[in-house]
Amino acid sequence: MSLCDLAPPYIRGIAPYVPGKPVSELVRELGLSDIVKLASNENPRGASPRAIEAVHEALTDVARYPDGSGFALKRALADRYLVAPEQIVLGNGSNDVLELAARAFLDAHSSAIYSQHAFAVYPLATQATGAAGIEAPARDFGHDLDAMLAAVRADTRLVFIANPNNPTGTLLAARDLRRFLESVPRSLLVVLDEAYAEYLPDDLCAHSIDWLRAFPNLIVARTFSKAYGLAGLRIGFALANTGVADLMNRVRQPFNVSSVALAAAEAALADQDFVRDSRRLNETGMAHIVAGFMRLGIEFIPSHGNFVSFKVSDANAVYQRLLRLGVIVRPIANYGMPQYLRVSIGLEAENAKFLDALSRALDQNAAPMHG
Repeated sequence: MSLCDLAPPYIRGIAPYVPGKPVSELVRELGLSDIVKLASNENPRGASPRAIEAVHEALTDVARYPDGSGFALKRALADRYLVAPEQIVLGNGSNDVLELAARAFLDAHSSAIYSQHAFAVYPLATQATGAAGIEAPARDFGHDLDAMLAAVRADTRLVFIANPNNPTGTLLAARDLRRFLESVPRSLLVVLDEAYAEYLPDDLCAHSIDWLRAFPNLIVARTFSKAYGLAGLRIGFALANTGVADLMNRVRQPFNVSSVALAAAEAALADQDFVRDSRRLNETGMAHIVAGFMRLGIEFIPSHGNFVSFKVSDANAVYQRLLRLGVIVRPIANYGMPQYLRVSIGLEAENAKFLDALSRALDQNAAPMHG
């Protein structure tokens, strides 16, 4: 018997999450020097100068453990979102809080629902608890809330909804989300993953945090990795009913968020001008990319995030050609979309380099080039 056989079958069956290719890996593989990474939906502007300053200040005290309660950041979040600190769960990125919800409420005798073409962490977090994962069919690459409601079983404990959705960028209307919350049993928790909410214009925001008072079965997950530009520090949070948050905090690892991340997130939260400027840059960049797709005759999925997925006849071949041209995008065959690639919105020069490389990569007769 192998020692690996000691692990439960549902753990042995997990297919690990595959992140976007890092720049350093492409440097090692091809020896390129001029590389644009548009694979991981990062903020191309970096982080707020105020957050960077807070990082430098926090570095002087890294020999000490962080505040395990995250008191200062929770207070700042409570003030911004008008919730009690007891309603907040801090995580090592929003992935962590998604997994905390699964660990707190799922077991081998329960099930969770998520949509086809939705974030890969949902089935991974579900499977890691031994629970049954139920994939509801998508509608036009987005969540079909009616199908998800129909999939609810007696043993269902969690429903994961991404809005906007990754990797497709689709968006559910606020009225449809609220109707869904009104329709599901109150004994079922709805995890609303809003990692890209800061990229939405005000008229498209669901203002879902206001719904926490009416729906104690709602968990809203957010992150500092995207618009706030703190992906490398790994910090996110969930807002929930106090009882739900308490249970999630019971399974949370002590000191799961570093002191540097806590300080940076608090400073970033206070710099909403940076977030607004990032949203404006993203809107301009999205228009640039979309115009390029239309010029090249490429089919794409209209997106409300800081990325867009597009269709090509041989996605893997185009992906490899783009790599050789120094542009990293994201294959999404593992999301059931083998003909699609996803590109993050970058700076103006990065977007231009991507579109130029894509045009060349689509030319079957183009010779592979470096740089």
